[in-house]
Amino acid sequence: MTEVAQEEKKDTSEILQLVGFKIGQEEFGINILAVQEIIKIIDITKVPNASEYIEGVINLRGRIIPIVHLRKRLGMPIIEMDKNTRIIVVEISGKTIGFIVDEVQEVLRISTDVTEKPPELVSGVDSDFIVAVAKLEERLLILLDLDKTLANDELEELKAVAEK
Repeated sequence: MTEVAQEEKKDTSEILQLVGFKIGQEEFGINILAVQEIIKIIDITKVPNASEYIEGVINLRGRIIPIVHLRKRLGMPIIEMDKNTRIIVVEISGKTIGFIVDEVQEVLRISTDVTEKPPELVSGVDSDFIVAVAKLEERLLILLDLDKTLANDELEELKAVAEK
């Protein structure tokens, strides 16, 4: 590659800052700008007649926040929560929502150069939720689009759940 071509390539790549977490053996990343905080599991109050993937609501410093079990939402098998389980509190479309994940790992800074569009058929996870797949040394990181994990009607349901 010529020096000019390398310079142009550098200019087109950008750095993504992500919060990395695991669900099972799979590693995921979400944009750090969407993340408000990461907390340990606290008491979750069940809400009757809520969708299966809505675990319930929590009271976080006086705010009622709906909690989505990301394993259930992504159609992955359910396991028992343990000491590593966390709630990632994010803002989606102006609404504050918590996502239960198995383990939060690290904050990552990766170049868009190491990302690719997801393959047509992605096993185990609804590919509509996936923005890209990042190739990091010996592992792959699935980049999720949290806005797409919940449709507008589901966001309204979460809002209604928080107001109950």
